[in-house]
Amino acid sequence: MSSTTVRTARRRTLRVAAAALTAAAALGLTACSGSDPAGVKPVGHTAAAGAGGAGFAVESGGTGSSAAAQGSVSRADSGAKGEAKAGAAGKRTGGSHDATAGAASPTRTQPLPDGSKAEIHKLGAQHYRAEIVNRGSVLATLETKGGDAGLDANDMFVVLTLDGQVHAWMGGGHQGPGTFKVAGGWTVKVKKLGELHYRADVIGNEGSVDGTLEAKGHDAGLDANGVYLVLSNGGVLSAHA
Repeated sequence: MSSTTVRTARRRTLRVAAAALTAAAALGLTACSGSDPAGVKPVGHTAAAGAGGAGFAVESGGTGSSAAAQGSVSRADSGAKGEAKAGAAGKRTGGSHDATAGAASPTRTQPLPDGSKAEIHKLGAQHYRAEIVNRGSVLATLETKGGDAGLDANDMFVVLTLDGQVHAWMGGGHQGPGTFKVAGGWTVKVKKLGELHYRADVIGNEGSVDGTLEAKGHDAGLDANGVYLVLSNGGVLSAHA
């Protein structure tokens, strides 16, 4: 084989080798480039950030869970405090209840004309309550709060005075409005002011108003120098000396 033929063969071999190397390099680059999107994972990281969003949500949820746990602890603490307060309130209420139970025993009991009885309780200075009781049931209650109290109990009239005295009588009612002469020589003028709202002025000898009863949604009573008057919220007036 001539030297020219040998050199040509070598050139061809080198070209083939170079081509093979180029192809191998191209394949390597393709492989690197193919693994790069998966390897770098910008999208995958975003997805991981999406999962990381879930991950952050979980972490946040963990923080939220921690906050929820703290909330639970706070609720538990406040619940415990609430129970403690409720217990304390219960004790205070119980104390009040005990005081009320103690005050439930009447100071005295007085029979009434219709066969019922009045149980009188002293609540304080010039502060009394009278319960009208029949066969163990409380039918009505009167209470003095800065003034006498009165009641029309089915034509039985009752006055509870500021000093805790009960005066009761049957009948003698006058239906107002109008002007009436009543026991003790008093003249009483009854006016209607509205629905279940009446006022009675006790007129003195010289025409002066010496006392007033006003029944607005409830009956009223008055001790007029030993003459007891009741004005009902229906405008019925009765007096007894």
